[in-house]
Amino acid sequence: MKRHDVKVYPSKTKLAREDQLAWKIAAVAADRVAVPRDVTDMIVNRIIDNAAVAIAAINRRPVVSARDMALGHIRRGGATIIGAASNRRASPEWAAWANGTAVRELDMHDTFLAADYSHPGDNIPPILAVAQTMEKSGKDLIRGIATGYEIHIDLVRGICLHEHKIDHIAHLCPAQAAGIGTLLRLPTETIYQAVQQAVHVSFTTRQSRKGEISSWKAYAPAHAGKLAVEAVDRVMRGEGAPSPIYEGEDSVIAWLLDGPDANYQVWLPEPGEAKRAIMDSYTKEHSAEYQSQALIDLAFRMRERITDLKAIKRIVLYTSHHTHYVIGTGANDPQKMDPKSSRETLDHSIMYILAVALQDGVWHHVDSYAPKRAARADTVELWHKIETREDPEWTRRYHARDPNELAFGGRLEVFMKDGSTLVDELALANAHPHGARPFGRGDYIGKFRTLTDGVISARETERFLDTVQELPKLAAGELSLLNVALPAGRLVVGKTGIF
Repeated sequence: MKRHDVKVYPSKTKLAREDQLAWKIAAVAADRVAVPRDVTDMIVNRIIDNAAVAIAAINRRPVVSARDMALGHIRRGGATIIGAASNRRASPEWAAWANGTAVRELDMHDTFLAADYSHPGDNIPPILAVAQTMEKSGKDLIRGIATGYEIHIDLVRGICLHEHKIDHIAHLCPAQAAGIGTLLRLPTETIYQAVQQAVHVSFTTRQSRKGEISSWKAYAPAHAGKLAVEAVDRVMRGEGAPSPIYEGEDSVIAWLLDGPDANYQVWLPEPGEAKRAIMDSYTKEHSAEYQSQALIDLAFRMRERITDLKAIKRIVLYTSHHTHYVIGTGANDPQKMDPKSSRETLDHSIMYILAVALQDGVWHHVDSYAPKRAARADTVELWHKIETREDPEWTRRYHARDPNELAFGGRLEVFMKDGSTLVDELALANAHPHGARPFGRGDYIGKFRTLTDGVISARETERFLDTVQELPKLAAGELSLLNVALPAGRLVVGKTGIF
């Protein structure tokens, strides 16, 4: 990996393209390096993972709306829409929109956390949609996805968005564009322009994850994917984009991030170096914000030591800056303590999550968020006894590069009414690669079977699992086989819109 310093230059300084971050990203995308076997295997895992969470969410209202919008853009020879029959194809940008929303809705697919946050599995829907439309092979798709993950994770490591209240899709969209560029074997110049357009149009604020969180949280990465497909299409026709998008005097860095004095370091693979970043990401066992994964596991463990939850006086969670200020009491969001809040808000309330995990000892992607479940009097009582505090040590470990130091958990102190105190801590979720029970292929398949049980047929389950595990062997034009369809008549149709 090579370090690239990224800063702002005045307009009078004509920064060479080769010295711009967007060009360097494009050069990595255009490098036709082989994909290692373990990376290929992990890509298969993440395609299974995406399909599992998408099917589990297939008839939830945001997914229904996105699918109906996509079906208003039917195209012969386009891309499949998950849940629908494979012969119902849409224009790729709209398939990316529908499928990306389905993948993101339950907040249960993969994650990577560093200077910023990300769900790198969001790269897969637009890259797959273009691959299907352009009749590419399984190997082509693998190369494209490897690039999407690489660029996304490298940007997340180097440039913090959230401290400036910029939503994290600003790193996702250029990664998606770069992955599509790799998939289509586009030249560096074309990918460079696509990356710049993708960056320019994808900067949005974090209000989408603040206060009363709406369904836009699921749509945001799908919107990025749609923009990425459109960016690549446009520059393939010979059009350019705002430049230099990162380093310019009026660029996103100059005005939306650290400003004119910014100095970021972004590490990217050297020429000929394999794109391995996907191996540093991790999926979710539980349907909730990633920072809650270890804490749910910790709550399950601690409840075994508490004979009477009503005897709890108060609970304090000591954790990282991010967990405290984004999903904890440090966010100062009253909605995070409100039983009438949306599912999207509740899965960003570690106080609610801890209360339910302590009471139930299990976590379910639907039942744990049901309005009746959230409104239970004993749950509300326990929920309001929980507070979070930032601990500098947990913040340090959250940003650690050493896998032995990295941590996304915290320490729980449970104060009982009799004056006793129970204390326990957990650094990593059980399913994390360095956790107690790291997820392997069998776990991804098990997750798929659990989340899709009763939604798709047993025959469709086996067909998809057999096919996806042969991904490197799929020939050009066979990628529609990766679609997962519900039995006829099982897809819900939503309200009518313009399309």
